[in-house]
Parts: sequence; structure tokens; C-alpha cells
Amino acid sequence: MIKFDTSRKRFFGFILLGWVLLIISDRIGELRQYQGAFVAMYALAIASIILLTGYSGQLSLGHSALMAVGAYAGALSINNLKLPPALALIIGALVAGIFGLLLGFAAARLSGPYLAGTTLALAVSLPTIANQFPILGGEQGLIFDIGTPPARLGEDFSQYQWFFWISALAAIIMIWLLVNLISSRYGREFRALRDNPTAAQLAGINIGRKKALVFSLSAGIAGLSGGLLVMLISGVSPSAFPLSLSFLLLAGAVVTGVYSLKGVILGALVLVAIPEIAESVVSRIGGSEGFITSLPGFMVSSLLILAVLFAPSGPGELLHHKKHHKH
Repeated sequence: MIKFDTSRKRFFGFILLGWVLLIISDRIGELRQYQGAFVAMYALAIASIILLTGYSGQLSLGHSALMAVGAYAGALSINNLKLPPALALIIGALVAGIFGLLLGFAAARLSGPYLAGTTLALAVSLPTIANQFPILGGEQGLIFDIGTPPARLGEDFSQYQWFFWISALAAIIMIWLLVNLISSRYGREFRALRDNPTAAQLAGINIGRKKALVFSLSAGIAGLSGGLLVMLISGVSPSAFPLSLSFLLLAGAVVTGVYSLKGVILGALVLVAIPEIAESVVSRIGGSEGFITSLPGFMVSSLLILAVLFAPSGPGELLHHKKHHKH
């Protein structure tokens, strides 16, 4: 009987997941394909926050700005350099990663509220920065057009299915790489940095370098998710990356379980489902314009509070405790 080690099992598991998603995409409508692409994008963005906060103990309140860096770099690559969309997404991730590396080195001595405040200031200043440089398109932003699906995929292959394929493939590959990273020596060093920086330093871990490295990796993944987001809405502008997006992603990370990547799909599903649930509630009970606007935010806040109270380490912990009590 052939035995596979954990890494190979993980690899074949992700391959199987990819095939299942591709098969499902042929059997669902365009709306669900579009929503599925958003789920994949949110899963990546949440994973980037979990890597930074859950595995290394660094708190970012401005992840929307890191997403914007990748999105703008990708848009400029398509519009100015005429690069293929796939390459533009990769370049966006690399540029965001380099930006994160520089920010990580600059903020290496910061922690807790000081680091959170620095990233928050970055997110708040994004519209001002975008308006200072005409190449970024000001408030109107830039077009992000990936073009139509390849003809070889057939006439029935829709643009929304193309979005789903690109987003799902990007999410599967990046999360597989992330899972392998946190299972390696680097992951153990990141956790040591989170749990006891002094002990980690005494063990020979370069604290500043490791902080900058994990910040760079997190920013690169956020940049890729930002590129996917503007691909879905066909344009990049400051309004696509409001400060509220950073808090929404943090809420998704808490719902997921900030110390584990196992529930990122669940967290992403919640973020995509909430606006639809809110719209359904409003259509049934009605309400003022202010109520309609504030309901999704209220639902996210309520879910965040419930998650913190009953499952601070994610739904997996809650299920584990229930199973333990049964035994």
C-alpha cells in the first residue's frame, strides 16, 4: 500500500479541491460564479491578515491600502506596459510585497497599537496619495480590464466563469503555499515571534528581519487579492479600498479564527453572504435609507462580537469542544 506524507496529502487535497471547483463552476449560474470569485478574493485577503496577525502577532488596520498597492500596480501594468492580465496580477503582488517589506523594516520596532496606528494612517491617506499623482487616475481611478476568456474555452464560457477560474486558481495556489510555509521552520519562527519575542531573540531569531519578512509576504498576498477585487469590478480607484474594507477583513479573520487558516473559506462566505442577507431582510421588513445602509455593518459587528465571545479561535475550536464533551 502506498503511503503519502503530510505535504503530499496536502498537495493532492488542493488539486482535488481545484477540480471540484472547476466542475461546480459549469453547473452554477453567472451570479453564483461572480459571488464565488468574490469568495476566493476575500479568502486570500483574510489569509494575508491571519498570516500577519495570527502567526506573527502584528496587527494591521490598513490592509485595504496594501490591497490598493497591488491593484494599482496591476492596472498600470495592463494599461501602460500592455502586459497579460495574469502577469499583471503577479506584478501587483510583487510590488505590494516589496512595499510591505519596506514598511515592515520601517515598522520593525513598532508593535501593538503603534503598528496598528501606522497602518491605519496609511489607509486613511490613500485617497490623498492617489490624487497627488495623475498617473493613478485621481478619484476616477484606472480601468482594469482582463479581456474576454480565451476562445478555446468555448462560446458558452462566460466572463463570470472566467473571473471565477482566475480567482479560484489564485486562491488555491496561494493558500497551498501559505499552508506549507506555516508548516515549515519559518512558520515555527513566526509563532515564536508572536508568543515570546524575547525568547525568540535569545534563540537566535532576527526579530526585525522576520517581522519585515512576514509583513512582506502578507502584503504580497493582500496585493494579489486587491488585483482580483478590481478585476471583478473592472476598475481601481480610492473608493474601491475604503477604510471600512480593512475592518471588514479583520472581522472575517476573527470569524475564521485568527490563529488558523482552516476556516478562511467560511469567513469569506460570510463576508459575501452578509450583503445578500441584509438585502433580503430589508425587502421583507422595509426601513429607512439610513437603516438599509447601516444594516450590513451592524450585522458584521454583531457577528464579530458573537465570534469573540463564543469562538475566539474560530468555529473549529467550537466544534472541537463539542466533540470533546460528547466523548
